[in-house]
Amino acid sequence: MARVDKVSVVVCNYNGEDYLAECLESILALEDEPDEILVVDNGSTDRSVALVQERFPRIGVLALGENGGPCVARNAGMRAARNRWVLAVDNDAILRPDVLGKLRAALDERPEAVAAQTRNVFAAEETRVHYDGADFHYLGLLSLRNFYRPLSEAVGEGIIPSSGLIAIAILLDRDAVLACGGYDEDFFILFEDFDLSLRLKIAGHEILSVEDAICLHRGGTPGISFRGGSYPKVRAYYHSRNRWLLLAKNYRLRTLLACLPGILLYELVWTLFTLRKGHFKAHMAGKLAFLRALPDVRASRRRVQAMRRARDRDLFVGGPLTFSPDLVQSAFARRAAGLLDAAIGSWWSVARWLCA
Repeated sequence: MARVDKVSVVVCNYNGEDYLAECLESILALEDEPDEILVVDNGSTDRSVALVQERFPRIGVLALGENGGPCVARNAGMRAARNRWVLAVDNDAILRPDVLGKLRAALDERPEAVAAQTRNVFAAEETRVHYDGADFHYLGLLSLRNFYRPLSEAVGEGIIPSSGLIAIAILLDRDAVLACGGYDEDFFILFEDFDLSLRLKIAGHEILSVEDAICLHRGGTPGISFRGGSYPKVRAYYHSRNRWLLLAKNYRLRTLLACLPGILLYELVWTLFTLRKGHFKAHMAGKLAFLRALPDVRASRRRVQAMRRARDRDLFVGGPLTFSPDLVQSAFARRAAGLLDAAIGSWWSVARWLCA
C-alpha cells in the first residue's frame, strides 16, 4: 500500500482574484485527483470568495474573516483538511498536471521525508527557475539553488535532498509539520517557510525537492514580493524583524556566538542598504519589534531545542549568498556582493567548528 494515499489540496489565498481561477483550474486538471480541495481565505477584500463559490462550487472555502498572514491560513488549512497528506499551494501557483503524482512518488520512495516541494519556474518565463530548494545559510538566510538560472542549465535532476522549503507548492505530512509547531504565526510573512523547514530539520526530518515536478509561479504577494521595481518598505521591516526571530529561536547559543562576526557584518551592510533605499526607519522598527517579542521567543526557543536531533554545524552552509538580480545590476554592486560573500564564507570555515 502506498505511503501517501489520499491527499487534501489546501490553497492559501488573500486578495487573489486575479490569480485564483487559474490556480484552481490547474488543481482540477491534476492527473492524480486529490481527495479534497479547500481554499483558505485570509479576509480578502476582493471577490476571491465569490469567485470560488460561483465558478468552482465543488471546492470548499474556509473564510477566516481577517488577514492574519499566510502562516495563520496555512495552519488553519492543515488542521481543517480531512487527510494527513496536504498539498499546500499558494494562490499564484499553477501546477503542471503530473505534479501531484511525482510528489507522491518521491515521498513513497523516501519514507524518511515529511515534505516534498516542486521546482518553481516563472510563469512569464517558463524556461527560467525562480525557486528550487535551498540550503540554510548561517546568517539566517536561504542560499537558493538555481535562482534565476535557465532551466536548461539548472543543477540537479530527479529527487534531491533539500533543506529550505519555499512555500509555493509543497506536499507535506500534516501531522509531522503540526507536531513541530506548524508555521510560526508571529512571523506574519517572510522567513516563515525558512523557519518551518529549519525546525523540521532540527527535529531530524528529511525534506525533498522534486526537480521534474514543475510549478509555474506568478506575481507573488503585492507589496511584499520583490521582483523588479523598488524594494518595498514593508519588506524591509519584516526582513529586519523576522530574520532575528529565526536566529534567536532556532540557533543554539554557542552557534550564535560563533557566527556573530559574520551576522554583524551582514547586518551592517543591510543597514546601509536600507539607508540607501530610504527604509532605515522601517529597518529599525523591525529591530524594536524583535526586542519586544523576546519574552515570547524564549518560550518558543525552549520548545525548539527540546525536539533537537541534529547539530547546527550539520545544518548550515557558508554560502553562496543569494542576491536578486535587481540588487546587483551595476558592476560596483556585483563586486561588493562578491566581496561580502567571500568574507562571510571565510568566517564560516572557522565558525563551523565552533558551532554546537
